[in-house]
Amino acid sequence: MNNQEVAQTFSLLADMLDVEGKENKFAILAYRRAAEQIANLDRDINPIAQAGELRSIPGIGQAIADKITALLDTGSFDLLERMKQTIPAGVVEMLAVPDMGPKRVKMLWEQAGITNVAELEQAARDGKLAGLPGIGPKMEAKIIANVEITRNAARPIGPRWASPIL
Repeated sequence: MNNQEVAQTFSLLADMLDVEGKENKFAILAYRRAAEQIANLDRDINPIAQAGELRSIPGIGQAIADKITALLDTGSFDLLERMKQTIPAGVVEMLAVPDMGPKRVKMLWEQAGITNVAELEQAARDGKLAGLPGIGPKMEAKIIANVEITRNAARPIGPRWASPIL
């Protein structure tokens, strides 16, 4: 794995934990900070890990260093696998749509059964979201517009690690 893949994995983990809403906000911030530090490293993370020097990277403590080592050795680690089993990938991809924060995405997933951007757009177009907490006809229209804007943007919809879904 290269630096960008490791960074994307930790960004994904932070997003999934944020949507789940059970993890300490400081832990989520630590994963985001680790992802940023790894993405901006000016050298390959693999030799750093092999030398046992991951903690020399700012923001990388022992727990995150252990996860990086497992990721580099096996391609995953326990917390990541548990979160992948808990949070559908499409739910996390909804975070790429403007105005879709972790709390709103979690509410849409749990209360309306929406598990991806396509379902979100269709539910909004069908008027099925109005009545959910914080969502009325104006928010439905805004969701439709934001999905369209995101889809038409230069970058594909969804997080960096996801393939385009629309």
